[in-house]
Amino acid sequence: MAQRHPDPTAGPVPADALAGYLRDRATEFLRALRLHRETGAGAAASEDSVEAARALRRAARRISAGLHTFQPVLDPGWAEALRPELAWVSGTLAQEHAQTARLNQLLMALHRLSGAAPFPAPARATATRSPAPAARGLPSDGTHRAVDGTTAPARRTATVTATVTTTAPDPAPAAASDRAVVRAVPAPDRGNLTVGAAKAGALLDRQLTLARTRAHSTALQALGSSRFHAIADKVALLASEVPLSPAADGADLRPMADAARERLTDAVTGLPLLTAGSPYNAEALIHGLSPDPSPHPQDAAWHQVRLLLRLHRYAREVLRTAAHPCLLTAGEALDRHRDASEAAAAAAQAARTPRIAPATAYALGVLHADQRHEVEAARYAFQRAWQKEALGTS
Repeated sequence: MAQRHPDPTAGPVPADALAGYLRDRATEFLRALRLHRETGAGAAASEDSVEAARALRRAARRISAGLHTFQPVLDPGWAEALRPELAWVSGTLAQEHAQTARLNQLLMALHRLSGAAPFPAPARATATRSPAPAARGLPSDGTHRAVDGTTAPARRTATVTATVTTTAPDPAPAAASDRAVVRAVPAPDRGNLTVGAAKAGALLDRQLTLARTRAHSTALQALGSSRFHAIADKVALLASEVPLSPAADGADLRPMADAARERLTDAVTGLPLLTAGSPYNAEALIHGLSPDPSPHPQDAAWHQVRLLLRLHRYAREVLRTAAHPCLLTAGEALDRHRDASEAAAAAAQAARTPRIAPATAYALGVLHADQRHEVEAARYAFQRAWQKEALGTS
């Protein structure tokens, strides 16, 4: 793997650059919080409140990353106390969006595997859910079949709208997933699914919708808690003053950013990139029939690289250094890897539901294998992007 060498012509970056960056991100956090409170976030959150929650997560991640990477020039007690709290905010707010996107990804995969209609090009997707019976693969006569095969009246009739995110230019350096522009497109009809696929879709719909509802309630409780109000107070103070340590005087931020890059490089070195570089290697399907309900152990190292890549990218933002295009491509590949891994785990969890029909279990098994193949494809894409990025920085 090519090694990145520091640019001898690059001058030192003072701690004031970090202070300005953190103040800007704290201002974004407070602005998003005010928007979230103004738009409301009840049982049916508006599009503005969803965007405000996304902005909250984005600002919280960047502040937390800055506290982690550049801790030597910050007040240690203050940074160590605030960083895990911001991680809690980001993680809590991300769950609802993750459940919605996972449901949409699995239902669209079921449709694609059934060959009912041409499947749109792959894209990071989220969905606003209000599915009609036919859209979930149910009969159009107002009835639906339960998991045990009985017929019952359909709960309601509505429409389906899927939102597909596409990248758009942003003046601030950020990943493509952070510069998402939402574009609504109609979801394709899933009325021609096989019986097993239709029942599998209905089962996933119930399970993941319940998980999304619980995540939404948890997020509302978190935003109204005294813990969150204490975090907001600390961020408000950060917007006006950044507690720097005495070591910040005359300090250069570049070595700390380079250390983040080195941690990323070391983690990537531990990945099986040689295997990932071979298409259709089936490595991601290993342990596919394991009775262990925990996530695939082989995915953990890739998830860790995704987090380290994010820290490296945010460190470059502090230095106001443009990210290499291949670095953004690598990040997108790891995002797809995480999404497919979690979608496969959701399909496997649904297949463990007691007393489901054999056709339903078979459809969920095919769906699980399909998502594990998506994991493999994402690893291949990351391997190719990382090689290009390493050559560009050598």
